[in-house]
Amino acid sequence: MSTSPASGAASGHDLRRDSLAKLAVGAVGVVYGDIGTSPLYSMKEVFVGHHPLTVDQLHIFGVVSLVFWSLLLIVSFKYVTVILRADNEGEGGSLALLALIQRRSGAGKRWGPSLVILGVLASALFFGDCMITPAVSVLSAVEGLVTVERGFSSFVIPVAVAILVGLFYIQSVGTARVGKFFGPIMAVYFVTIAALGLIHIIKQPHILLALDPRWAVRFATTDGRLAFLALGSVVLALTGAEALYADMGHFGRKPIAYAWLWFIFPALMLNYLGQGALLLGNPAAAQNPFFMLANEQWRLPLVILATVATVIASQAVITGCYSVVQQAIQLGLMPRLRISHTSASEAGQIYIASINWTLMVMVVLLIFGFRESSNLAAAYGIAVTGTMFISTCLIGVLIRRVWHWPWYAVVPFVGTFMFVDGMYFTSNLTKVFDGGWFPLLVAMVCFVMLTTWATGRKLMIQRMREGAMPIKIFIGSAASSATRVPGTAVFMTSTPEGVPHALLHNLKHNRVLHERVILLTVKVTDLPYFPEDDRFLHDDLGQGFHRVILRYGFMEAPDVPAALKRFDGCGADIRMIDTSFFLSRQTLLPSERPGMMIWREKLFSWMLRNAESAMEFFRLPTNRVVELGTQIEI
Repeated sequence: MSTSPASGAASGHDLRRDSLAKLAVGAVGVVYGDIGTSPLYSMKEVFVGHHPLTVDQLHIFGVVSLVFWSLLLIVSFKYVTVILRADNEGEGGSLALLALIQRRSGAGKRWGPSLVILGVLASALFFGDCMITPAVSVLSAVEGLVTVERGFSSFVIPVAVAILVGLFYIQSVGTARVGKFFGPIMAVYFVTIAALGLIHIIKQPHILLALDPRWAVRFATTDGRLAFLALGSVVLALTGAEALYADMGHFGRKPIAYAWLWFIFPALMLNYLGQGALLLGNPAAAQNPFFMLANEQWRLPLVILATVATVIASQAVITGCYSVVQQAIQLGLMPRLRISHTSASEAGQIYIASINWTLMVMVVLLIFGFRESSNLAAAYGIAVTGTMFISTCLIGVLIRRVWHWPWYAVVPFVGTFMFVDGMYFTSNLTKVFDGGWFPLLVAMVCFVMLTTWATGRKLMIQRMREGAMPIKIFIGSAASSATRVPGTAVFMTSTPEGVPHALLHNLKHNRVLHERVILLTVKVTDLPYFPEDDRFLHDDLGQGFHRVILRYGFMEAPDVPAALKRFDGCGADIRMIDTSFFLSRQTLLPSERPGMMIWREKLFSWMLRNAESAMEFFRLPTNRVVELGTQIEI
C-alpha cells in the first residue's frame, strides 16, 4: 500500500535548521499541553463523576487498561502512525486535510459537498472545544487548592476566573517572549507527574497487571452498562489528541512523534498507573487522585505547577483557535475579521480580537455556569469524540482516494476506528443533559453560520456574474470614448470574469478611466503556502487593461500593495502614490429567489455588514481607496 510523503518540514517552514531535540521540546510545550493535563480530571471523573464506579480492583484495573489501550490505539497508532502522514505541504488539521483531499482526489461534485460539510462540522466542534478546554483545565488545577486546605474552596472560582481573564488580556501582545519557556516548563511538569506515579507504582507494583487488555474485557463483560458509560470519562484521557495533527505545521511530524513515543506517552502512563495504585491502597483518594499522589507538604507546589501547565495548555488552544479561524476565512467559510500579527518574524503569531474576547466571555460564563470541573468534563467529551469521529471519516477518504490503499486494508482500518470512536461518542451522548448540550449547541450555531456564509457568498458571486458585462465589449465601447487620466486604477473583484461593478460605477459617475486599469482578483488556494514565483496570473486585455489573479495559500495573510510592488507584468512599476484602489461594497436585498431561506439571507446580510473591510483585510493604503456601493438580490 502507498502512503503520502512524510513532509512534515515542508512549505514555508524550514524545520531542518532546528535540531530534532529542540523541536521535540517545543512540541512538548505547545502540542501536548492539553493531553498532558488530562490526568488532572480524567481518573477523578471516572470514579466520582456523573456515572461513578465502585473503587475496587476490577474497576481500577479495567479503567487503567482502557486508558492504556485507548492511548496506544488512538493516539499512537491512529494519529502518530497514520494521520500525521496526511500533511498538506507540511500543515495539518481538519481544514488542511479537507483542502488536501479536494485538491488531490478529484472529489468533484459527488464527494465535494459531503467532505466540506464534514470539515465544517469538525471546525464547529473545535470551537466548542476551544471554549471548554481553558475552563475545565484551569478550574481542575485550581481545585487542587482544596486538597491543600478545605477552607480554600471559596477561592477556587475567583482564582480560576482571574487567571483566565489575565491570559486572554495578554493575548494582544503575543506570546513570543514567554513561549520559549513553555517547552522546559511542560517538561518539568511531565517529569514530575511521572515521578509521582512511579512512587505509587513501587508501593503497589501489581498495578502493572492492568496493562493486560483482558482486564478491560473483564470489566466490560462483568459490568457492561457501567463499562459503556465509563467510556465517556475514559475518553477524557485522549483530549488534545487532535492537536498532534493540527500543530504539525509548527514542528513537523518526526519531532511530534518522537516526543509522544519516548517522553509524553510513558510519563502519562506512569501517572495513570500511579493514580490506579493510589486508589488500590486508598479508595477515598478518588475525590482528587491526581493531587493526592503528592505528600501534603508538596501538594501546594504541585497545584502551582499544574496551574501553570493548564495555562500553557489553554494558551496553545487559544492560538490554535486563531489559526483555524484564519484558515476558515481564507477558505471562504467565514467573513473577514481583523487579524493582527504579533511577531515580525513568525507568520503564525496572530491575534484576532473579536475571537479572543468572545472566547473569554464564553469561558468565564462556563465557569460560573458549571462551577466544577466535573460538570465541565461532562460537556468536554462530546466535542472531543465528535472531532475524532469526523477525522476518521476524512482520513478514510484520504487513504482510499489519495493514498490508494486497497479495500482490504481500508475497510478494517476505517471500520475499527469508526467503531471505537462511535462507542466513545455514543457513551458521551448519555451526558447531553448533564452539560453535553453545550458543545452541541455551540457546534450547531457555528455550523449554521459557517454554512450560511459559504452558501451566501457563492450565491452573491453567481448574481454578480449574471449581471456582469463581458470585458471585451466594455473595453471596445468605453476605452475609446472615456477620458484617460494618468496613474493606475486597481479594481478589486471577487470573480475573474466580466466587468467589476466598481468599474462600471466609477465610469458612470466620474466619466474617466486611468491610463492603466488592473482588474485584480485575490484567490486563496488549497495549498497552505503558495510559491512566490507563481503567485501572479496575468492577462493583457489591451488598451491599458490588465486582468491579474493574485494567489495565496490558506495559511498566508494577503498583502496586496506589497505583492503589486513586486509585480512587473503590467509595464512600468506600480507606485502606490500613483495608484488608486476601487472597492465595491455590496448591500444585500433579501428576496424570494431560490437559494437560501429568508432568515439565512438576513443572517448572511448581517455577517456581510459586520465583516472586516477589504481595505483593512488586504492592507490597502487608507488614503488611496475609493468605495462604491452596489445592491444585490440573492
